[in-house]
Amino acid sequence: MNNNDVMKFLNSWKNGVINIGNKFLEDSNYVDEAELFLDQHYAFNQTKVLFKPTFTKEIIFRNDKQSALSYFINGDIDEDNGFAIKPWKSIDALDVHFMLEDKISVVMGVLKLKPLHESGDTKIAFTFVLDTFDGDIKIKVHHSSPISN
Repeated sequence: MNNNDVMKFLNSWKNGVINIGNKFLEDSNYVDEAELFLDQHYAFNQTKVLFKPTFTKEIIFRNDKQSALSYFINGDIDEDNGFAIKPWKSIDALDVHFMLEDKISVVMGVLKLKPLHESGDTKIAFTFVLDTFDGDIKIKVHHSSPISN
């Protein structure tokens, strides 16, 4: 795994979040899209995943696929508002840092999220621990938190 691989993965993750929101707006099957997104970007089907989403207060961690899905699409957990179905117009990665090792890589930075139907933006700090499974990069640890403006 090199910097280019990690940036390509990060771009795929950002586009995946936006695509879930687009499917929601089109009244298309955004749930299937979100499940595919999780399968492509998170290692829930391969190993244990630690996931601390940005906007959680009551149930802080979402360490299984169903609770992660709830966070992204406003599912079974009451506090979830559907992070991916907000929807977002754009997500830009800023101030990205890498630590690339033999098998596991760490990327951290800032994501600037611009909502589709609102003014202003939201900035979050993120850290992903990435691993490779059958040639595909996936998230094993995801931690993110809002940055106050």
